[in-house]
Amino acid sequence: MTSSHVWYGRGVADDGEFRLCGNVTGKRPVELGIAPVPSPGRANAVTLALAGAKSIVVDPDAARITELRRQAETAEVRVECHQGELADLGFATSGSVDLVVATQTLDDVDDLPRLLRQVHRILRPDAAFVVSLTHPVAAMFDPGTDAPRRAYGSTVRSIGELFMSFERSNFRLDVVHELAPITTRDAKVPTVLLLRARKQGV
Repeated sequence: MTSSHVWYGRGVADDGEFRLCGNVTGKRPVELGIAPVPSPGRANAVTLALAGAKSIVVDPDAARITELRRQAETAEVRVECHQGELADLGFATSGSVDLVVATQTLDDVDDLPRLLRQVHRILRPDAAFVVSLTHPVAAMFDPGTDAPRRAYGSTVRSIGELFMSFERSNFRLDVVHELAPITTRDAKVPTVLLLRARKQGV
């Protein structure tokens, strides 16, 4: 069954539980990177458009954009698509966006401060940036193993590094969730770090 809520990662609850995105009817949200939603799910940008948003997506991969356009056409909604790097947000004027969502797409961004500056620029004051990432503790383990194989923060950013990056970019973190798969009993480590940051200043 296809969810009617923004997806945050494999096996964890979606925005139907967390309600971080709020009412998007008539709003202008941007999805940074097309989330790798498992079949038969749909891209978050399409989900937001179905909820009444003027949805926008930016992604560097032409094939993913083609697939999103197919999903939008099937759902009979419009999504404005931009092919480019996630920090290339020149298509949006300053203070013109109501929400930015990045689901499992920021782990490999090299220049996170640049991306955060661009997101801060396009958001309206106090608007939300909702982000889910691989939890840095989960990144220490190989799937199905009980012993860590990598040092904390060696493959994805540590929680401290993430928090400092948001603070230095004039964001205020108001929600932090460390999520374990809802289908796994007694999960030893969280797999997804879910954040909501609010733009401060102008």
